[in-house]
Amino acid sequence: MASVTARMSSSRIPSVKRIPIANSMAEQLIPAAFRCPISLDLMKDPVTLHTGITYDRRSIEAWLELGNLTCPVTKQALENEDLVPNHSIRRMIQDWCVANRCLGIERIPTPRIPVTPTQVSDLLSEISVACRRGDNARCRELARMIKALGRESERNRRCIISGGAGRVLSNCFSELAAESLENPRAGVMDEILAALAAFLPLDEGSYLQLASPKPLDSIVSVLKSADLEGRLNATLVLKELASSSTPDRIEVVARTDGLIEALVKLIEKPISPRATNASMVTAFYLVASSERIAARFVEMGIVPLLLEILVDSEKSMCEKALGVLDGVLSCSRGREMASAHSLAVPVLVKKTSRVADMETEFAVSALWKLCKNDDEGERVVEALQAGAFQKLLLLLQVGCKGTTKEKVSDLLKLLNRKKRSSECIETVDLRGLKRSF
Repeated sequence: MASVTARMSSSRIPSVKRIPIANSMAEQLIPAAFRCPISLDLMKDPVTLHTGITYDRRSIEAWLELGNLTCPVTKQALENEDLVPNHSIRRMIQDWCVANRCLGIERIPTPRIPVTPTQVSDLLSEISVACRRGDNARCRELARMIKALGRESERNRRCIISGGAGRVLSNCFSELAAESLENPRAGVMDEILAALAAFLPLDEGSYLQLASPKPLDSIVSVLKSADLEGRLNATLVLKELASSSTPDRIEVVARTDGLIEALVKLIEKPISPRATNASMVTAFYLVASSERIAARFVEMGIVPLLLEILVDSEKSMCEKALGVLDGVLSCSRGREMASAHSLAVPVLVKKTSRVADMETEFAVSALWKLCKNDDEGERVVEALQAGAFQKLLLLLQVGCKGTTKEKVSDLLKLLNRKKRSSECIETVDLRGLKRSF
């Protein structure tokens, strides 16, 4: 039994959540029959293989997912991977927990039975039929049902995804979008979009269905609505489309009327951290695809928004904001807007400090674009006054690679030409700077 546990640990299986036990004495009282032979913990969802050995569901599923084809205890070859819930053992465990609650042992909840591939297939077929038949009420009900099943457990979610949920739901959404954007269909489309967001990532067939004008128009319509959950779902799906698409498909996404405006509005007036994060990632892929798209984001006022975020936000959001800012500075209008903003150079200089590799890379690239395209040399002087020379020199000494190293070297040459005519300071206090809004 110990060897089974050792093999599971060496395979880096996700740790099984233990049942809360108040003290080690109580844990020692757990009957051997109630312990999973793999994790050696009290079983929460006991299931039995055809070999007759009972395991905790999560542990044996992890064993099987590694490709093992034998019973961990008996070493017998498995004729099938069917896991039969052992209700008798589960009830005995629950009774034992109740009898020993004075020792701080919590009663295990009755587990839900996982969905099967056959159930998933039947449910998805029914959704397709209801959609083709125009039965919006039934389609909406089924979409809500499959979303709820996916939220019950990660195992259910994986089973539903592998059953082709993305393709079926994308096809239904596309068919509804092609017919009408009127209110009678809005409810069912919102529910299908919510289900799609629950079963990411999408496959190639799903991309082809969603990355076309009509479905994109419908997604943007939800993105601009007053429904906060709907806007979050729309943003998550757009993030998936933008991050996994080819340049041609990204162009189709970016051309969707009102999309860029809606994304910028979500960044300006956040509805949730998750929605802001998804909006940032979507914007990053869009601005990186072409200068024309980047210029459209600039027209919507994204530059000052990004600079404000860089001053006030936490690390992970700053990294994304720097990535988007670096992208918009690829276009001349973006550089003009940033050059005219009092926060741009000081913020970028401060972010070149080696806190995180990606953040440093974006900050150096953005600063390089501003200074390299500064014919008057004003941004170079401003960077010097913000202490850029010392920070970049330290960055070069500590170590940076590839294009970042080349840009740091290039910046140091630009700064060195102006160094004698400018006084450098080592620290920057962004609070004293005047903001544009």
